[in-house]
Amino acid sequence: MVNLQALSMAHRRERKSDRIEDYIEVIYELIRQKGYARTIDIADNLHKKPPTVTKMLQRLHGDGLIIYEKHRGIAMTKSGETAARSVIKKHEILTDFLKILGVSDEIANKDVEGFEHHVSPQTIERIARFMDKAKKNPSMLE
Repeated sequence: MVNLQALSMAHRRERKSDRIEDYIEVIYELIRQKGYARTIDIADNLHKKPPTVTKMLQRLHGDGLIIYEKHRGIAMTKSGETAARSVIKKHEILTDFLKILGVSDEIANKDVEGFEHHVSPQTIERIARFMDKAKKNPSMLE
């Protein structure tokens, strides 16, 4: 018999880590593109309300991923930058993989947003290795 309570708790933990990945990815990209990230910009990008974003920023600060001081802005810690780069790399690998399979840019980006958080590091590594081989030997994709 399936333990529904354990399954529900695992799903909640998974959603929390998905949200953390989304936030650090957006913060990293905003800082990279604009030189700064504001609560309102993060809220706009993630379609969240500013108070919701503020709560998550406080959590990310507590987790050591960002430096957050209300009304002063947001900076990423080394740990946060490393995590953000990892999320972005995973996103790029999955997007490239779908494109190499012939999926359009628009659909690939949409699909990756739907499943990027649910792919294990082992699977990402295997896809990356496959992509390296496919780029070196394009005939294998025919």
